[in-house]
Amino acid sequence: MRDDAPPTSLAEPEPLPHGLKQRHLTMLGLGGVIGAGLFVGSGAGIAVAGPGIVLSYLIAGALAMLVMRMLGEMSAAMPASGAFSVHAERALGRWAGFSVGWLYWFLLVVVLAVEATGAARIAHGWVPGVPQWGWVLLFMVVFTLANLAAVKNFGEFEFWFAALKVGAIVLFLVLGTLAIVGWLPDTDPVGLANLTGQGGFLPNGWSGVVSGVLAVVFAFGGLEVVTIAAAESEDPARNVARAVRSAVWRILLFYVGSMLVIVTLLPWTSMVPGESPYVAVLDAIGVPGAGQIMNVVVFVALLSALNANLYGSSRMVFSLAERGEAPRGLLKVSGGGVPRRAVLASVAFGFVSVLLNLKWPDSVFLYMLNAVGAVLLFVWALIAVSQLRLRPRIEREAPETLTLRMWGFPWLTWTALAAMGAVLVLMLTDDGARPQVLWSAGATAAVLVVAWLREARASRAASGEDRTSTTKRN
Repeated sequence: MRDDAPPTSLAEPEPLPHGLKQRHLTMLGLGGVIGAGLFVGSGAGIAVAGPGIVLSYLIAGALAMLVMRMLGEMSAAMPASGAFSVHAERALGRWAGFSVGWLYWFLLVVVLAVEATGAARIAHGWVPGVPQWGWVLLFMVVFTLANLAAVKNFGEFEFWFAALKVGAIVLFLVLGTLAIVGWLPDTDPVGLANLTGQGGFLPNGWSGVVSGVLAVVFAFGGLEVVTIAAAESEDPARNVARAVRSAVWRILLFYVGSMLVIVTLLPWTSMVPGESPYVAVLDAIGVPGAGQIMNVVVFVALLSALNANLYGSSRMVFSLAERGEAPRGLLKVSGGGVPRRAVLASVAFGFVSVLLNLKWPDSVFLYMLNAVGAVLLFVWALIAVSQLRLRPRIEREAPETLTLRMWGFPWLTWTALAAMGAVLVLMLTDDGARPQVLWSAGATAAVLVVAWLREARASRAASGEDRTSTTKRN
């Protein structure tokens, strides 16, 4: 593929049917990043940043918004089931599309194991008679069947899952705000004591805010799936633009608003890493059964993420097969337009990941999890570089397709790239995050070596064909 090929010639028809509706994409964009990382993992960020976690989420959320705006611009102009993998190939060459596609697929199927195991652990607590592995098996079978059916089934699952999560966040914000101003029964206005006491708004200084960014930035992963799903919607270009526009601002509101409610209502020193700050707030304002309510929300969030990751991984590997970067046998599409072999290949590796997580959570699976720990930053970086390369080409060849434009191009794109580099450097200086960077760098290097070897082999084959053709002519 030539790097200078016009974008219009590369916007090939999507072979999968358009079974997703605008409401599916909008809710997928809203619910895609609202998961256990927010409901439970945010406690670790508050513990290191204090009330400054609000700034940590603003910084991390702003970076995620910029990445989504870039990705939305390219996906609206050139919708494809491989999304950023296809864009990277068009912008930088086959090596880039191959590398980012396989790394993202690996990321999804490994994280899928964490989600399945987490949901099974909650379900086992409710029904101890069913072993944890039994719940895992049930979840994997149910969502495999859902993804093997028509794509609209995936859309409906995600729509209602995301609706519940979004509803839970909105209700939390409403109750929290009423408690802050003292309008709930048996509550008094809390004022700013928790924001200014216990060391002030930045009890650990700006270093605490930076540590908070490292703790929360990866919680924004998952937004990318909406651009993969857009290729199977009724009007991909229009729908992805609308989904991205509505999602980024609302998600930032949900995340930052939630953190502001939490640190205003409760002293940040009361937060315990690993325990949900949402449960602590609901308990404090007198909501009965707060722990079980949040367990249900987290359970749904985990199943929603499992469903979305299975969908995203199957479409990514299908797109790779389309471009000759994965076995061609994965291109088999059912009568209903579902890439069933791609789904089964993804769920098979997901099953392996789950078994490794259940058997060796602190050894083999931990290494796999570390190997994808920083892959999201590599994906985001390639999205930014691809947008820098493709934007001028689209403006030159097909400006009418730029229905969604990146803000402040190219300066904000470069700013986002610099921020990603800064996060990686900070992770290297953090004892807890360093193994993730090193293992992820190793996984990335391995994939890049394979991509380089494939390119070299293809180049030698092309040279051999040229010499044969020249010899025949002579």
